[in-house]
Amino acid sequence: MIMTENFTQLSCELFVDVLSTKKPVPGGGGASALAGALGTALGNMVGDLTLGKKRYAAVQEDIRELMKQASALQKRLLELVNADAAAFAPLAAAYGLPSVTEAERASKAEVMEKCLRDASAVPLEMMECCCQAILLHRDFAEKGSVIAVSDAGVGVSLCRAALVGASLNVRINTRAMADREYAEDLNRKIDDMLAEYLPIADQVCQGVTERLSKPPKKKG
Repeated sequence: MIMTENFTQLSCELFVDVLSTKKPVPGGGGASALAGALGTALGNMVGDLTLGKKRYAAVQEDIRELMKQASALQKRLLELVNADAAAFAPLAAAYGLPSVTEAERASKAEVMEKCLRDASAVPLEMMECCCQAILLHRDFAEKGSVIAVSDAGVGVSLCRAALVGASLNVRINTRAMADREYAEDLNRKIDDMLAEYLPIADQVCQGVTERLSKPPKKKG
């Protein structure tokens, strides 16, 4: 099978097939970014089902703005699928650098530290995108068409999973960093994001569940 660096151009079937192998990329980072893009796309679906409906005339401009923001996030998260793979390649090469002499060990340590920082930056951006997407889903669930409320719930759940997944991909790099002050600063950033946005995602999903648990209103 011929591999390509543009993983987002693969079919769903082929992407999953490659993901299931021992190949280093795509891995958990790429999968997280894709999950975030899928979740954000579902927010756009809710928006698209709301536009043009008389029942939601009062929120049309709000929905258009939400969709504009969601589309930008969706695009960026897809780009981060490939960015994650590109950032991992130098790190994988760095692990294989010689470390016999003192000079080689010093050189390897310097290269490793830079590669670890670069590899952490991509999933950190994924987290930032997912945090924004979770907030958009809160509005989509509140203002969007009731017929698509389940899609808002699925979308925010995927963004939540992507947020957690991306955090793990930051942490696996920070644990190997020699500069512990820098590493702990990154860890605090991801902990703060998780502490703030996971409860929001949970609240949105719970709200959707509660709405779906109620019997539909009878007409007349």
